[in-house]
Amino acid sequence: MSWYDRHRRDLPWRAAPGRRPDPYRVWLSEIMLQQTTVPTVAPYFTRFVARWPTIGALAAASLDEVLHAWQGLGYYARARNLHACAGAVVARHDGRFPDDPAALRALPGIGDYTAAAIAAIAFDRRLAAVDGNVERVVARIFAIDAPLPEAKPHLKALAATLVPDARAGDFAQAMMDLGATVCTPRRPRCVLCPWRRSCAAAAAGIADALPVPAAKPERPLRHGAAFWLRRADGAVLLRRRPEQGLLGGMIELPSTEWRAASWGEAEALGAAPAVVDWSLLPGTVQHGFTHFRLELTLFAGTTDAPVPGIWARPDQFGAYALPTLTRKLVNHAQSVLAA
Repeated sequence: MSWYDRHRRDLPWRAAPGRRPDPYRVWLSEIMLQQTTVPTVAPYFTRFVARWPTIGALAAASLDEVLHAWQGLGYYARARNLHACAGAVVARHDGRFPDDPAALRALPGIGDYTAAAIAAIAFDRRLAAVDGNVERVVARIFAIDAPLPEAKPHLKALAATLVPDARAGDFAQAMMDLGATVCTPRRPRCVLCPWRRSCAAAAAGIADALPVPAAKPERPLRHGAAFWLRRADGAVLLRRRPEQGLLGGMIELPSTEWRAASWGEAEALGAAPAVVDWSLLPGTVQHGFTHFRLELTLFAGTTDAPVPGIWARPDQFGAYALPTLTRKLVNHAQSVLAA
């Protein structure tokens, strides 16, 4: 029995040893796991597979349904690409994922890593699927001290030299698991590693220091204002964000653009969805995105005039795909107005 067979993690998308996993499940799990941990992804994956058990079922769903099921998982461009990719697989490949890496890379949302992961794990193609965990393992095995991201091409080339002729898919998963459970970022468990005797970093006592991370740039702060507009029946005005761009297709409170300069009250109200008697609520709402931080002020007002948009009572918000930022604004408005 191989090291992988003894130590594979009990995850719902893993197949039994000797059997190839469903390409649909491999693809779905890899998209969900981008910049997200296994404990967070596992319940989402289970719900998605239960609701849409095949690529055809997912392609037939509406984007709203997919975004709603995705809410809370973050990085919503993944959900839009997920839906677009499902449609493309049905339209171009008769509902079957291709096993060719080039054909996989031509699908929406699938890059080099995801294409290699699907081809190797689902189709046993002899390819190196190099994610962050695998980069760390390879950097330590060969003691590569060049900093990331400059070292990435070299690490990918070295990883390709390690892929065996047989069971390439199991090897790809074993490398991922090795990095996640043994060759960890801090305090790697070298005593348990099957490659300990061949690891140059372990021999030199520098495993903890590799790979050398890139310096993290300071995330700039952006500012904006959002608007909590209520009708007499308790409904609140919502709107859909543009399909392209950050949080594309998600539902939000109307807001100004987000920019580096702070918004003055008069300037912000010039972008309000209606001319009403607005009140600036105390406090701000803070939120962090990958490349910037955001600080929003919140204005509240009421209207009886017809204002175009999506009107829903707060107890109906669960039917809409609200990102975490919108939920923060909703919670802030409700807590302040109830005080």
